[in-house]
Amino acid sequence: MKALNLHGVGDLRYEDVPMPVPGPGEVLLKIRAVGICGSDIPRVFTKGTYHFPTIIGHEFAGEIVEADDSELVGRGASVFPLLPCGKCSACQEEQYARCSDYDYYGSRRDGAMAEYIAVKQENLCLLPKEVAYEEAAMSEPAAVALHAFRRSGLGQGDTLLIYGIGTIGLIVAQWAKSAGVKNIILAARTDDKVEFARTLGFPLAVNAKRESLGKLVEKVTNGRGADACIEGTGTSESWAECLNHVKAGGRVVCLGNPAGGMSLSQDAYWKILRKELTLVGTWNSSFGSRENDWREAVLAMQDKRLDLKGLITHKFSLAEYKEAFSLMRERREMYCKVMFVI
Repeated sequence: MKALNLHGVGDLRYEDVPMPVPGPGEVLLKIRAVGICGSDIPRVFTKGTYHFPTIIGHEFAGEIVEADDSELVGRGASVFPLLPCGKCSACQEEQYARCSDYDYYGSRRDGAMAEYIAVKQENLCLLPKEVAYEEAAMSEPAAVALHAFRRSGLGQGDTLLIYGIGTIGLIVAQWAKSAGVKNIILAARTDDKVEFARTLGFPLAVNAKRESLGKLVEKVTNGRGADACIEGTGTSESWAECLNHVKAGGRVVCLGNPAGGMSLSQDAYWKILRKELTLVGTWNSSFGSRENDWREAVLAMQDKRLDLKGLITHKFSLAEYKEAFSLMRERREMYCKVMFVI
């Protein structure tokens, strides 16, 4: 079969590789759609994966074509990419994102930028017929966004500031809207992202480099500050902005994956102390029997609480991988979700 195989940092090849053979407890999935995550850019060009070669890709959905359970054959599914050890204390509590010895499709083992992948049956999230493969391939960012939004603790009538207008930030905004959050402020640093957010129904999107984010927050909250902020860029500057604009006694959810060191000024640190803020980390998503962000995400696609198709700005075939990756790496034009459709 054909796959995008990473042989080393900067050495991504579209080539023939052996077909995967499902092992015990696995099914064979024919990939129909797979997204390029923002984390795939440094993974390919600067950081690498945990071993070489590795087929990359962890945001995906496809059709089950081989399974021990014949009733699964022909069903569509997305796949939770984290493979927990099942032994540590976190796993015993079904907190799989906190597993101390996990595996992962697309970075620690072969992923889904290929025609087929063998995956653990227990990691499947089966799809209703109403959910298309391209939507379902965004189950992972949708679940991550839900996990982060739940950590904010917000609901009806509240004000949320989201710093970062990327795929996950925009999905967080959709979750917030469906939960009845009154004011959803989205902050970015480029006009094109702001305009894109506004076309999706978020009029309180602002370019924080050109407009006063503080004045907007003060206006919509009568000077009180946002009930919670979600930092989605992983930069010190936006983190400090969140601390500045959240209300006293509010909550800041740290979501963005930092590309380098994070630091706070003395004044920003004082904000944590004097406002008595709560800082909350969020990582990945839940996939347990009691709480399952993935099932909720797929249900939200089905009942249209989430509109993810509008976030897919670019589609490519696997063979067009150079164009797809250079678009994102060089930021040649505004993009949200870039996806391979197979």
